[in-house]
Amino acid sequence: MLNVPHLHRRDGIRDRAMLHLCFAAGLRVSELVGLPLHALEWQPSPHVRIHGKGRRERLIPLWKQTAADLRAWLAVRGQPRAPELFVNAREQPLTRSGFEYILRKPVTVAAEQCPSLKTKRVSPHVLRHTAAMVVLQATGDIRKVSLWLGHTAIQTTEAYVRADPTEKLDAMHAVVPPTLKRGRFRAPDKLIASLHST
Repeated sequence: MLNVPHLHRRDGIRDRAMLHLCFAAGLRVSELVGLPLHALEWQPSPHVRIHGKGRRERLIPLWKQTAADLRAWLAVRGQPRAPELFVNAREQPLTRSGFEYILRKPVTVAAEQCPSLKTKRVSPHVLRHTAAMVVLQATGDIRKVSLWLGHTAIQTTEAYVRADPTEKLDAMHAVVPPTLKRGRFRAPDKLIASLHST
């Protein structure tokens, strides 16, 4: 993770946990900011229970670092009345625009190391799309991407396959080029044959 100075404060610990969870679980912004505290489950292994579009439920396992960041946030979160996992300084649930503001902080810091980021729009959906690409490249299975993201139709997930250049490279390497036999050139007429002989 980037060395952002505020990451050691309460809001920084929250921001880090939110960013990790959003990316690792491929969450929609609405799923992230509306995530209830009880959605985190630690046994038998750390995972998060997501209720997405169409009331579809999915369980997403958590990376060790994501689980550690979430535990760190829970240790400083306190007991606000809001049932949501992530709250702002006033102990109210975070909003979509609040998370977009949070996301801009590390992107600004990263742009100092990677100037091309200054011309790109890094949105919450970019995190979700990146998570989809990571799952696709790790598994090679579009159905697993669909389950991970909570898509209701596989056609929605197919957009990620079309965007993945490794799929195109794999297809290209799978195609066997036609075999060409090495032959000997024969002059089509006597004039060309005479030119070759001089």
